[in-house]
Amino acid sequence: MAKRTKEDALETRERILDAAIEVFDQRGVSRPSLTEIAELAGVTRGAVYGHFQNKTDLFGALADRIQLPDESLCQAPQHSCDPLGELRKRWVFLYREVMANEQWRRIFAIILLRCEWVPENGEINQRCVQGHSEATMRLRNLIENAVSVGQLPADLDIDIAVPVIHAGIVGLLQEWLMNPEAFNIAEVGARHVEAMLEMLQTSRHLCKQIENT
Repeated sequence: MAKRTKEDALETRERILDAAIEVFDQRGVSRPSLTEIAELAGVTRGAVYGHFQNKTDLFGALADRIQLPDESLCQAPQHSCDPLGELRKRWVFLYREVMANEQWRRIFAIILLRCEWVPENGEINQRCVQGHSEATMRLRNLIENAVSVGQLPADLDIDIAVPVIHAGIVGLLQEWLMNPEAFNIAEVGARHVEAMLEMLQTSRHLCKQIENT
């Protein structure tokens, strides 16, 4: 009986999360109430609060179903002997998975396109900012490692390279999410990866000396 009760609770939690995806994807994050999510899930508002403290907690659980773009990219070992290979692998995985997995696509769309930057979403936005900051540090470590093992130029301006890489990753993902029929992100993304890595390796505008020229 206890096992069945636990299974029922898990099923209810997943049903609430499924309903949240539907509601947030259709109406954004700030406007809908937990009551709307409860009604779509076929449970009471109290049942929602039995699993989640508030909308921020619910949003966090949705993000945990996947990994935020920054988090997904930079879980590779920070001291790999092939840091660019690790970066390439994680990057391509992200594009392939979001192309193949409908739930990933919808959750990423919620995070990147439906999460309004308004005071009501303060704690939710903070979760995104924290994930961005932590992943930026891991991305920086990977690039520094690539420089140290000779995969990238010794004079690479890492302070410029990190935001350029980040903008490329998230920018292509947002472009595709706005119109998934426009192109195949798995195919375009693989070429995008190679182009971005080639830019890091060859662009003189990413070198420190450019400041003095």
